Amino acid sequence: MRIASPGHAFFAATMIGLGILGLAQGNFTPTWAGVPRSFPAREALVYLSAGISLLAGLGLLWRRTALVAARVLLGAFLLLLLAFRLPVAVRFPTNSGAWWAVGDTAAMTAAVLVLYVWFAGEWDRTRLRFATGDSGMRIARVLYGLAFIPIGAAHFTFLDRTVSLVPAWLPWHTAWACFTGAAFIAAGLGVVTGVYARLAATLSAVEIGLFILLVWVPIDVMGRPSASDWAETVGSWALLAAAWMVADSYRGTPWLAVRRRSPALA
Repeated sequence: MRIASPGHAFFAATMIGLGILGLAQGNFTPTWAGVPRSFPAREALVYLSAGISLLAGLGLLWRRTALVAARVLLGAFLLLLLAFRLPVAVRFPTNSGAWWAVGDTAAMTAAVLVLYVWFAGEWDRTRLRFATGDSGMRIARVLYGLAFIPIGAAHFTFLDRTVSLVPAWLPWHTAWACFTGAAFIAAGLGVVTGVYARLAATLSAVEIGLFILLVWVPIDVMGRPSASDWAETVGSWALLAAAWMVADSYRGTPWLAVRRRSPALA
């Protein structure tokens, strides 16, 4: 096996879980959603995306298959982002939900790109130099940072929904809803600019983890979760895996560093 970091193991396990879930329910999981219902062979794409998620997740765990798995996942997420997510946001530029979906897929793409940079072979480093090494890592981090700006902005554009999710035992629900949105935006900007980037990426992962623990776990375990609640739980879990993966890419970088070349994979 080839486990490069805890985030790598968690991300691979998450991909496996998404694949199993997609195959079991016969529908896109939130992470792979976005294909229009009128799209030809949509049902085939449901099982294809689930199969890719499952097999690539397993492949990420073995040395001989990790690079191929990273290539396949990167291609799949790029296709979802460019062919389905981004066109909707461009057509409806004021639709915050569409941009949130772009951010979600962009974050997953960034996480896989980190893995691709880590596992890139001689062929990749020679022919795809821009997507490997320090330049590839920089692209991954900028993409991740940009992804969290619309994710944070959605806390404001869907403020009523965000406020309703704040645990009842916390005071100042609206303030917490605004704070969490602003924190995501600040984290995204920190990663993009390279200012305290490791701290920003790590805190974004911590925030998602706390959101799952304090919001979704009580709703799913002790409440009466709707289909939407379950979908958002699964989506948040996948986003946590992506955040952890990107945060792991800063290993060896000082917490308060202002730009630094990415360290090589140990």
